Amino acid sequence: VMGNPPYSGESANKGEWIMSLMEDYKKEPGGKEKLKERNPKAINDDYVKFLRYGQHFIEKNGSGILAFINPHGFLDNLTYRGMRWNLLKTYDKIYTIDLHGNAKKKETAPDGSADVNVFDIEQGVSINLFIKTGKKKPNELGKVFHFDLFGKRELKYDFLSQNNLKSAEYKEVKTVAPNYFFVTKDFKGQNNYDKGISIDKLFPVSTSGIKTHSDGTLVSFVKYENSNQYYNYRPFDVRYIEYDLKKVQRHRYSVMKHMLQDNLSIMTCRQLSTFDFQHILVSKYLVDMCTVSLQTKETTYAFPLYLYPETNGQQTIEQSAERTPNLNAEIVRQIAENLGLSFTNEKTPLNLPKGETYSLPLEGSGEVFAPIDILDYIYAVLHSPTYREKYKEFLKIDFPRVPYPKDKNTFWLLVKLGGEIRQIHL
Repeated sequence: VMGNPPYSGESANKGEWIMSLMEDYKKEPGGKEKLKERNPKAINDDYVKFLRYGQHFIEKNGSGILAFINPHGFLDNLTYRGMRWNLLKTYDKIYTIDLHGNAKKKETAPDGSADVNVFDIEQGVSINLFIKTGKKKPNELGKVFHFDLFGKRELKYDFLSQNNLKSAEYKEVKTVAPNYFFVTKDFKGQNNYDKGISIDKLFPVSTSGIKTHSDGTLVSFVKYENSNQYYNYRPFDVRYIEYDLKKVQRHRYSVMKHMLQDNLSIMTCRQLSTFDFQHILVSKYLVDMCTVSLQTKETTYAFPLYLYPETNGQQTIEQSAERTPNLNAEIVRQIAENLGLSFTNEKTPLNLPKGETYSLPLEGSGEVFAPIDILDYIYAVLHSPTYREKYKEFLKIDFPRVPYPKDKNTFWLLVKLGGEIRQIHL
């Protein structure tokens, strides 16, 4: 099976037969549980369907080769992890030449020179050879061999016309769970990093940012009659939004309602497509899906610090009118235990300077920590240049993690630093 299949993210090919085959790619590696992605629609791209189509016939035949040139996103995009595992289950060997040239990612050659696409398109592409001999054991995963080709178009054409499968200097990629990337990643320090607190586990309630589908009419610089809500539209760019749930298509109200009252949210991206990690901000207001970044794949996610109770005008005795921390109780308990501190839901007047809602502890009040201190600790760690450099490969591929704080003094020092950055950013 060979060819250059169509590339179309919003594919119109939704026939029952192919869509049922695509379900194999929409499962977590192992093929037993549904893929834990809020929006796995990228898998429905036409080129992915053609990869599955060819795979179907090769599996039916027992052996074969599939040779495609197609977008290179599936090589390391997080959403395609189940697909990569499925391909490794079918094929003995997979050879990929990543031709790069991704204008959306602003790719350049490693030496900083221009990197140009082999086609007149923005998406980077790769040449992929999938080989099934029928000799691999059913429970064994195939091997992946990868080669990067950067540079100008003519250089790429020359390389491809002068080389073959044996002469290209492929490097074998160690495909590792849970993501089974088809490209080499520098994963030194993974054990340490994995022991840290993942932002999405710490804050149980979160959402991707608002998408109005009509910014021109619903978002403005000036306040008018219906634009009654502050809106964190872009980094350090607060505007007004007409937050009418009938007009705003993706209003994310189930989570954003907590940002309509006195609150903070920490904002970050799940995966990066361009630069190294610098994707962390804080907001007091409603948040747009592009508040942190405008780049492809870099959707903004908001994690509110507090959750407010539903109020329907009637309050029973059991109902609490107080807001509650949007924090995983077990993780908070672990932090408290590690530091020998007590946790409180709110800062009390005893450790609040006059007129400040959120603050650092005053001298001598450092035996109690609150949700704001956890936020400030995270904010400091994720603004640390050393931390960003050390764990840059991990920070590109999933929600960031931060280490459990180990001692009181360092914790309070980082809380102080994070609080200063937060207050400047706000």
